[in-house]
Amino acid sequence: MRIHLHLLLLAAFVVTGSHAAGQTRLLGADLSMLPVYEKAGAVYRDASGQTQADPLLFFRDKGGVRCVRLRLFVNPTGETGVVQDLDFVKTFARRIKAAGMKWMLDFHYSDTWADPSKQHLPQGWPTDPAGIEQTLCTYTAETLQSLVAEGAGPDYIQIGNEISYGLCDLKVNTGSDSNWSTFCSWLSAAARACREQCPDAKIIVHTERAGQWSTTRSFYERIASVDYDIIGLSYYPFWHNSLAVLSSTLTNLAATFPQKEVMIVEYAYNNAWTPGGATYDFSTQYPYTPDGQRAFTEALIAELRTHANVTGFFYWMPEENPAGNHVYEPWLNRGLFANGYASVGQANANCALPAFYSLSKFTEGQEDGVSAIGTDRRRRPAVYDLAGRTLTAHHHGIAVSQGHKAVMP
Repeated sequence: MRIHLHLLLLAAFVVTGSHAAGQTRLLGADLSMLPVYEKAGAVYRDASGQTQADPLLFFRDKGGVRCVRLRLFVNPTGETGVVQDLDFVKTFARRIKAAGMKWMLDFHYSDTWADPSKQHLPQGWPTDPAGIEQTLCTYTAETLQSLVAEGAGPDYIQIGNEISYGLCDLKVNTGSDSNWSTFCSWLSAAARACREQCPDAKIIVHTERAGQWSTTRSFYERIASVDYDIIGLSYYPFWHNSLAVLSSTLTNLAATFPQKEVMIVEYAYNNAWTPGGATYDFSTQYPYTPDGQRAFTEALIAELRTHANVTGFFYWMPEENPAGNHVYEPWLNRGLFANGYASVGQANANCALPAFYSLSKFTEGQEDGVSAIGTDRRRRPAVYDLAGRTLTAHHHGIAVSQGHKAVMP
């Protein structure tokens, strides 16, 4: 007998409710430059202009941030933004732990920025595949041992940063079989070190093709042999397309990889001018102003809250604060503090922008931002087929609702 849609929805509520009881929504921020800004004398103020003595606690108490993401370079070059060596990370991680917050270690496995267009082998590392694999394992293990010894072991670990197309000079492409075996062996070596040194930490594999479902699906299918917990995505709308496209990717991830959590580990939106190299422009609806930044951020958060597989959301570099310093140039105007330019207003220089106070909406309805998701029974979940299409009441076969599969005979 065919099960009608309302019965499937009821079943989805029951399954989702029991599964979600152990799940949380985690709000985070990549604050990798905060100590540098502080050292340079940057001032952080709330919306009323009151100076904040400890910006980290301001992010925690007023922004709702519960997890800090920190990048780590092997031998940082010192160029803009590339200053986070192990000592830097240790010191900041201890401070984060003392504040009662979680933290995420972002291994770049590089001496400089690692992203889709560049994944460079660190200076002094071996160049043969076997030697690189062993070094990845040893470097990861020794780094984590050092952090644990300081009482600052990470809660989440990214084994690579935006590795959609490779790692340590090794290139992969989802349209070719070349190098994937080596790539997976390298990732597995890093993951083994994480499990051995920080068995309670969750491992993240981070890519940035959120706007291209076929590429994202193929990448994670090809690394099926790798031991990891969370699919990490970058989502910058001016590069990765609309919220509707992101929503489709998230829905398809739930259907295709139902055992994996998903986190948006990087997101930002500009507040003063169009970002360089932008592929997509949503400024008609969401202008590059503080209010436009807030509106897009709130729309994104509202969308993420409808996807039960999405358990984390991280704003990238909200601490950007160029008024009176030259810490990070060129200035990106994606941070959550006023810049002092006329477009924002000199009177509000260094004050928290509206989007800052919107962050906590991601965990709205949760006690202290860590309660279970998926228990609101007032809103019926959408039901999809395995291709991500919304189903009608007369569909039969396998269906997906909020990341869980069910059968409609």
